[in-house]
Amino acid sequence: MAFLDRTARSFLLWELVSGMALTLKYFFKPKYTINYPHEKGPISSRFRGEHALRRYPNGEERCIACKLCEAICPAQAITIEAEPREDGSRRTTRYDIDMTKCIYCGLCQEACPVDAIVEGPNFEFAAETREELFYNKDKLLANGDRWEAEIQANLTREAAYR
Repeated sequence: MAFLDRTARSFLLWELVSGMALTLKYFFKPKYTINYPHEKGPISSRFRGEHALRRYPNGEERCIACKLCEAICPAQAITIEAEPREDGSRRTTRYDIDMTKCIYCGLCQEACPVDAIVEGPNFEFAAETREELFYNKDKLLANGDRWEAEIQANLTREAAYR
């Protein structure tokens, strides 16, 4: 009996017919395709994209030069140099991230006690040369200023899970 069943399916091209039926089923449903450069799909609030250094609302940078992010980075992509200021607090003089080494694990963001370094929502940061992917403190602060509203909204949304 199994031989007849197998022969009938082979002779009637059952796989082709079932495939065409599946195609016809989805033919009249709405399309899932988006026109990427002009339309963008939703991004999770936990998305880890381009790095940014944040500032306090008064304009002072958040980084306190504790170097926890540098210590925890498994790719050793972060370099920090710091010096004490007149008021006794420590601030960074150099904060570099080599984005060609970065594996976007998010450990730097999790280690930071003041939420100074974050991975923002930007995923469109292609470059033509390697030098453009070496981020210094000014570039990171500019990213933070540009994406601060969205970064703050994402951190607030995810605060319960941290």
